[in-house]
Amino acid sequence: MDMLIILTYTALCVAIFKTFKIPLNKWSVPTAVLGGVVLLSSIMIIMNYLHPYAKYGKEVFATIPITPLVAGNIKSVDVIPNIEVKKGDVLFTLYNEEQTIALEKADAAVEQAKNQVLQNDQALLAATGQVAKADANKDRTKASYYRYMEGHLKGGESSPFTQQELDNRREFYEAALASLDSAQATERKVRLLTESNILGENTQVAQLKAARNRAQLDLERTFVRAPVDGMPTQVALRPGMRAGILALRPVMSFIPTEKRRFAARIWQNSLLRLEKGLDAEVILDAVPGHVFKGKVVEILPAMAEGEYQGNGVLRGAGSLATHGFTIAIIELEENLDDYNLPRGVQGQAVAFNPKGDFLHTSMVRKILFRMMSWIKYVYPIK
Repeated sequence: MDMLIILTYTALCVAIFKTFKIPLNKWSVPTAVLGGVVLLSSIMIIMNYLHPYAKYGKEVFATIPITPLVAGNIKSVDVIPNIEVKKGDVLFTLYNEEQTIALEKADAAVEQAKNQVLQNDQALLAATGQVAKADANKDRTKASYYRYMEGHLKGGESSPFTQQELDNRREFYEAALASLDSAQATERKVRLLTESNILGENTQVAQLKAARNRAQLDLERTFVRAPVDGMPTQVALRPGMRAGILALRPVMSFIPTEKRRFAARIWQNSLLRLEKGLDAEVILDAVPGHVFKGKVVEILPAMAEGEYQGNGVLRGAGSLATHGFTIAIIELEENLDDYNLPRGVQGQAVAFNPKGDFLHTSMVRKILFRMMSWIKYVYPIK
């Protein structure tokens, strides 16, 4: 851009000298040169200070690494590379015979548990009946025992009931008490099985339903689906390949559908004039002669050149000599998809800060920026 300013001024001086037939002497030439140095230096300094320029910029986008949640061999690839899909569409399918069998077994176990619950209900009714029967038998033997004991005590030696008969009645009564205790224990046991509930459902049935849901989930996970609207790209999967569950070994790259953004590399001496919300312009190598308008929507708060991590490795002093750049994110008003551009296109960007621009150097910046876009018809600026 600096060279464009100098060449423009040189062309203007040549035109003035030719038009007005100004002689080339020791006064005219130095005046044009010194005047150009002062004028161009003032314009360049003010322009570069007020309106940050990024010589290097690139469209940035995120990708989602696709990793299945269950391991298996690829049964089919269900998408066409580089074609948009909707959230939930199947990307690829794993062989799932084992998961299908596990789900059928889990369904059978749930039905068996439900049937067992019904059997426990009937067993509880039977146990309750046994308790009532044992209780009635206890009352009968108790009455008989007390009647024999009362007659034996009142009759004395002339009692119609002998001591042996009284002992027999006592043993019948004690046996009835034991039978009642046994029946009550059986009833409590069956009642615990029947009334063991969680959230209104039998615990055994709930456990087996959870296992069935897990089997259903494992079966569903064999159909790997799109996490969001987007596009799978560079699909290298083929039927028969093995897909693992390690997050470090994704099997597919997926580009989500998002608003496309341009990242610009800004020198640090422009940070005082770089603000969120400034109007910006972008030119792309792929679209010569066209200027894309947009706004600065984000200025990243950290520079990677100053990063260090606690990994047990010392950082050398040489890393401090690496110059850091600020990254500004620009959202364009136009949709780059309308130009059929692949993601990651590169170019240059400039942000315009109107504060203090009394000389309107933004106009000079815009003119030079458009000249740069025209040059891209010949070769991309590096």
